[in-house]
Amino acid sequence: MSDINLPNLGQLERTGLQYAKDLGERTAATFVVAACGVGVAAGPADMFHASFWETMAAAGLAAAGSLVKGILARPFGDKNSASFVKGA
Repeated sequence: MSDINLPNLGQLERTGLQYAKDLGERTAATFVVAACGVGVAAGPADMFHASFWETMAAAGLAAAGSLVKGILARPFGDKNSASFVKGA
């Protein structure tokens, strides 16, 4: 009977954890940068008028887009990253 080579479960857990940390970091960073950008545009630059909650909603939409992109990138890119770029 031939041996079946199964992946090391510890490695799979580390890979999933690394992916989750990467995706969480990217999503949080997108939220912060989008909130700052909208805040600057609505504040000193006075490009448009946005309330605090409109600013948070815009940042939340950007972060949600980043989250979806990261989830969709996993099957096509590096399995350990939320990026479409393979390897690194």
